[in-house]
Amino acid sequence: MSDAVHYLDHAATTPVVDAAVEAITAELTRGGNPSSLHASGRRARRVVEESRETIAQALDCRPGEVVFTSGGTEADNLALKGGYWARRRADDRRRRVLVSAVEHHAVLDAVHWLADHEGAEVELIGVDQHGVLDLELLSASIERSPETVALVSTMWANNEVGSVQPVGGVVAAAAPHRIPVHTDAVQAVGALPVGFAASGVDALTVSAHKLGGPVGVGALVVRRDLELTAIAHGGGQERDVRSGTLDVAAIAGFAVAVELAVKQQAEHAQRMRELRDDLVRRVLDCVEDAHLHGPSLDSPDRLPGIAHLGFAGCEGDSLLMLLDARGIECSTGAACSAGVAQPSHVLLAMGCSEEQARHSLRFSLGHTSTADDVDAVVAAIGPVVERARAARRA
Repeated sequence: MSDAVHYLDHAATTPVVDAAVEAITAELTRGGNPSSLHASGRRARRVVEESRETIAQALDCRPGEVVFTSGGTEADNLALKGGYWARRRADDRRRRVLVSAVEHHAVLDAVHWLADHEGAEVELIGVDQHGVLDLELLSASIERSPETVALVSTMWANNEVGSVQPVGGVVAAAAPHRIPVHTDAVQAVGALPVGFAASGVDALTVSAHKLGGPVGVGALVVRRDLELTAIAHGGGQERDVRSGTLDVAAIAGFAVAVELAVKQQAEHAQRMRELRDDLVRRVLDCVEDAHLHGPSLDSPDRLPGIAHLGFAGCEGDSLLMLLDARGIECSTGAACSAGVAQPSHVLLAMGCSEEQARHSLRFSLGHTSTADDVDAVVAAIGPVVERARAARRA
């Protein structure tokens, strides 16, 4: 058995790019709190603000609209909880929160918390069989009583099946009623063209470790005139909506990674599509009853680097461990709680049965992926599926 590791879980986290490592390492050797007024503090502040400008340019927004956070989860929570509290304080009728049924748990768990503790009325908007938000359902929900909607949230692209969401249509439905729209663009930045100003959204989440930056830093890009209530209090950093000492080294690496990912996006996406298509077609050819989830390979509504495949008669976690033993690292794409695999809420929302929602694997490609990784999957998947099916029949 080869000792080589074939990493195909870039949607979970992708290796830090060399340029970001250099930026992080350089800052780790220097001191200074960016909130301090002495020379070291001013130098650190300069790094933070230059990084903010770099990120703003890459994401088509103003520097003052970039609020640094510890990552995507915090940014989603700030947008949803902070936005809900601010809107409801202005008008107590605004209790409805509309989100797509296939959101990441950073969004779903945040809005369900609001329902349990803050009186929010959460509506999960359905998707089609490919995992794409149903705009007619969203529009109907808004039009039923627009004055009661606090905010709308839909991801830019799904982290499990790779379906790209109609963000422009969501904005068009919400804008006439001045309803704020948040989008979790964690999977989209660097994979698709993403522009904050052009999109028309009011808040956008981005995370460094999904695009070649370090874990533990991200941002909520948010319009200056959108009121947010802080969810953490302290020194008043980041427009007084996200207190806490800023991690200068991480922010420097984040900025480098974002700039590079956006600059290389078109070339990267094309290479990912070619690898993904090769992987999907060869796996479907060699494994009976294997099938693709999400939009078709030639659809513009699919992320270039995600292949979500179902294998009838198997358990996804069994496939995962069998592949891992062969040096192939991927994901089931399903939530896991207390060590017990749960059926994917994304696949359930797409109309799959519980059994169908358990027999899938997500192969996600990134900047280190090669044809050798695809070859390794194709060579292993047939015997692995046969073994998993036999084990289930036993």
